[in-house]
Amino acid sequence: MKRLAIFLGLTFFLTWTLEFALMANGGLANSYSIFVLSAVMLMPAISVVITRLITKEGFKDFGLKPHVRGNVRYYLIAWFGPALLIALGAVIYFLLFPSQFDPTMSQMASLYAAQGVSLPEGSLLTIFITQLALGIFISPLINIITTSGEEIGWRGYLLPKLMEMYSPRVAIVISGIIWGLWHAPIIAMGHNYGTGYPTAPWGGILAMVLFCLFIGSFFSLLAIRTKSFLPASIAHGSLNGFAAISIWFTLGTPSPFIGPLPTGIIGGIGLIVVGAICFVRVGEPKPIVSE
Repeated sequence: MKRLAIFLGLTFFLTWTLEFALMANGGLANSYSIFVLSAVMLMPAISVVITRLITKEGFKDFGLKPHVRGNVRYYLIAWFGPALLIALGAVIYFLLFPSQFDPTMSQMASLYAAQGVSLPEGSLLTIFITQLALGIFISPLINIITTSGEEIGWRGYLLPKLMEMYSPRVAIVISGIIWGLWHAPIIAMGHNYGTGYPTAPWGGILAMVLFCLFIGSFFSLLAIRTKSFLPASIAHGSLNGFAAISIWFTLGTPSPFIGPLPTGIIGGIGLIVVGAICFVRVGEPKPIVSE
């Protein structure tokens, strides 16, 4: 418990110090906000290292070993699963709200035009296909440094420590709530849900906690089954890299609490269902696979 207290104290202190400083200097409109938010993602990992040094715990069970043998399917799920589930949620959303679906991508074209970018005919589709390919095949890898910054802390340290005291399901719930609350300052600044909605910012913070409970169940199953935080880092990278793909086909300004982005209840329906399944299955023994 002492190690957990040190880890959480350091993580929240370092993270929230940076985020409240950003909030006092223009928030997400600050030109340096992307660098601050990238640095923030490294704070859980830095806190783990400091905690292990302070408590002389060492790094034997750090979770860096990939344990690929017998776990290839979990790595494939981590790499491709989030993108497929995000796409599924977007399809369901546009089927329910067809008036918000724009196959011509006119809103994105207008965005480029507003930035003074003149696109030749047909090039917008090429850009989209490139972004799609990057999101599916490359983002899990290029995002792995920042996502490991989080996953070393959440699934590599916090979750195993909680599982020493509680059942896997209880540990997942506690870690998911903590992970969601950790996002509170950037949610208050308008990340994911904006600022102009009723109940702001508390409604957005609650929505983020719920989102983290479901997606955290998915990531936690990957980490528990493989005994490594790396599949969770890969899945997290896939999620971050593919999350905004639906805006290419969106007309108007839909509610972020509904969709088509995966943080909405309909846009994220695939992640919600899979998260619930993972939560149920996490208490089951790992199946034995013949080599």
